[in-house]
Amino acid sequence: MTARAFQLPPIQDNPDGSWGPSPAQLPAKFRDIPYAPYSKSDKLGRFADWTEGESRDQRGTAGPSATGMGRGGARPGGRKDGPQAYGSGATSAFSYFHVEDEASFSLVDNKSGGPRRGAGGFGFQRGRGAGRGAPGGRGGTPARGGMSTSYSRGGQYGARGGVGRGGNRRGWKDWEKTSRVREGSVIIDPNWRMLEEMDFLRLSKLRLEVDFPETLESYGRLSAYDKAYDRVTTKNERALQIPEKTRFNPSTSDDPVMQRLIEEDVATVYATDSILSMLMCAPRSVFGWDIIVVREGNKLIFDKRDGGSSDTITVNENAADPPADSEKETLNSATNLALEAMFINTNFAIQVVKDDTYTDLQNPNPFAMEDAEQLASAGYYYRAFDLSVNEDEEFKLILRTEVDAYMPDTHPEKGEGLVTIKALNEFDAKAVGAGGAPDWRTKLDSQRGAVVATEMKNNSFKMARWAVQSILAGADVMKLGYVSRASTRDNSRHVILSTATMRPSDFAAQLNVSLMNGWGIVRTIADLCLKHPEGKYVLIKDPNKAVVRLYAVPHDAFAKEDEGEDDMAYDEDAE
Repeated sequence: MTARAFQLPPIQDNPDGSWGPSPAQLPAKFRDIPYAPYSKSDKLGRFADWTEGESRDQRGTAGPSATGMGRGGARPGGRKDGPQAYGSGATSAFSYFHVEDEASFSLVDNKSGGPRRGAGGFGFQRGRGAGRGAPGGRGGTPARGGMSTSYSRGGQYGARGGVGRGGNRRGWKDWEKTSRVREGSVIIDPNWRMLEEMDFLRLSKLRLEVDFPETLESYGRLSAYDKAYDRVTTKNERALQIPEKTRFNPSTSDDPVMQRLIEEDVATVYATDSILSMLMCAPRSVFGWDIIVVREGNKLIFDKRDGGSSDTITVNENAADPPADSEKETLNSATNLALEAMFINTNFAIQVVKDDTYTDLQNPNPFAMEDAEQLASAGYYYRAFDLSVNEDEEFKLILRTEVDAYMPDTHPEKGEGLVTIKALNEFDAKAVGAGGAPDWRTKLDSQRGAVVATEMKNNSFKMARWAVQSILAGADVMKLGYVSRASTRDNSRHVILSTATMRPSDFAAQLNVSLMNGWGIVRTIADLCLKHPEGKYVLIKDPNKAVVRLYAVPHDAFAKEDEGEDDMAYDEDAE
């Protein structure tokens, strides 16, 4: 055999420097073919795509190359959305478009056919075989044709397929449910002028480190906690009594001690722990609330409205389907449950102390208008917090904190052994708005962790406020009672099922509460209020959005409400 010499193929050189042969060198039959960039990772069009579902052919849509779904797009079994591959963003002239039967297509039935297996329509892939981008898989991208929402690592419907534990749980046909519109805590007058608007995402990123406070004065009388209630279980429950004692919680401007401190000009901001805890835990709130802010010179006074939201104790506010108010008054409406919770908390804190064992603080109760024997156990500590950002400024906050009792054999006059007492309440585990809570009478003793975890999820805002109030007051112990209805159809009779003991700092850590974030929110709101001239303002949480807004209001705003309440009280006394 004769050896044949190897010949190099002809090289099409382009003198103008662009890539590819020049048009003059191409054969005439190829000159009109358009050029489209491509990448190795790009798929061909419909001709070689065997992974598509049957339902996509019926809808008549183009293949992945036509829709730009290369590496950067979402495909069954693919990756999350990432950088777009070279050439995948351009509309390819070589892609196949299935348009022959579009004209004959018509929608006959708009009802959902329920979940389907496979990668078409709105079906959900389940099990280990689901793709990484499918709702049932591990990824963060829904299968093509599915519903695009945000996902955690476990996906929308679970970590390994199906409706599992790993992600944002959703109920059956949640996308068909109409969004609930809640009413605000106060009616916004059209004449009010909005000055600032802050969303919770910004507020949750604020940080300010504050040193240990200084206790200026203490007032009131504290009783010792009765340790017998630590031994209460569901087997030996105790009835919740209705005591004949009173307790006061006036607003900042109505406090005579605060009035004196304001006149002495000892700080920049003045508030109570119930108002400040609402502001510090604002990003957790769902329902609407409002705080009145009065600027007098260089001083800010945070006030509450009479009957306002700062004293309200919500129930299951953070649940997926919280209780709601309707036109028909119901036993388990949001308003009735809040009143019931406030009633339970007040009576529980009064019942679990020993009236015959008490200690008087430095000064008597500043709100006492009657015999001290008729006053419930309460201690008021006025504390000064330094919110200065640098050494050159002086920015102090005077806070009135409250404690409910003290532990026996301690010294509350020195700030030792202070106790705050709160109560969680169960109304009906089967009612709407229960938030999936287990039955306390059967689960509280054997599965305490499950009950606590559910309450932390459904009442995140309320419990975070309790933890912050206890820390601000310098309490060493926090008592948390579990109170349930004696009958699910009667909201006037209750029983104590158990009492838990915890440290406020540990409780805050379990709830993932950051005091640095709370102080950052307080300082930011105060700086925004100090930007505006003297006057009256109101800070309002939007009940349907995660934002707070600052409004400038007239000096006589909310005065009519107070006058109306005073007139009603006068008429009752006259009768």
